Amino acid sequence: MATTIGESISRVRGILKASNEDSFLTDRSIYSIISKYAKKLIEQEQRKRKLMSKDDLFIPLPFVELEEVNKIEANCIGIKSTCTILRTVKKLPEIMNGSTGPLIRKVYSIDGSFSFEKTTRSNFINIANSSTFKYNNMEYYWFSDGRLYFPSKKSVLSNLGGVMVEALWEDSLDLFCTVNNEDCKPMQELMFPFPDSLFATIEQMAEQEFGFSAKVPTDGADDGQNILR
Repeated sequence: MATTIGESISRVRGILKASNEDSFLTDRSIYSIISKYAKKLIEQEQRKRKLMSKDDLFIPLPFVELEEVNKIEANCIGIKSTCTILRTVKKLPEIMNGSTGPLIRKVYSIDGSFSFEKTTRSNFINIANSSTFKYNNMEYYWFSDGRLYFPSKKSVLSNLGGVMVEALWEDSLDLFCTVNNEDCKPMQELMFPFPDSLFATIEQMAEQEFGFSAKVPTDGADDGQNILR
């Protein structure tokens, strides 16, 4: 069952207070600890090659709008063949990084009829300039500076409008506002972007880090500007 950031902080705060009644923790401190250990657990799962099979980790962003860009904007001036290049209009919410880059499990058309193969900009330039490219029917994407790029020699991209992206998001998808900033919720109300199944282990790790301190220092004099409040 998914929980909000505020609920996640309250759960860990309760564990830490039970361990040490004298400790004082800010919301920012607690959320920093939660995120740190959640990332470590995710990295462990990736090393075990179990990560991509965990459906509760990879959440689809159902519609990401695309726009056409030229080869210069896409940093693909080395491509000799003719192709259309689209990219996501907005930068994506923050995606957790693994050993091979952002943890994106799948990128596919809105109707789910076809998916895109992950590559890199430099690798696609080599593919596009090869003598066999005209026989290549695969569709590709790469990630750069928070955006996805979609090159194609076909007209299929011009009719897409948008794509669906399934990734391990570090930010809540509620931050990906569709109209304006008024659509965004306060940070405490956003969903915690890690699976609830990890929480028991996260709580134990947080207790080991802070549970035996006589007093946990605050974030400093500027904590009144805490982003979580």
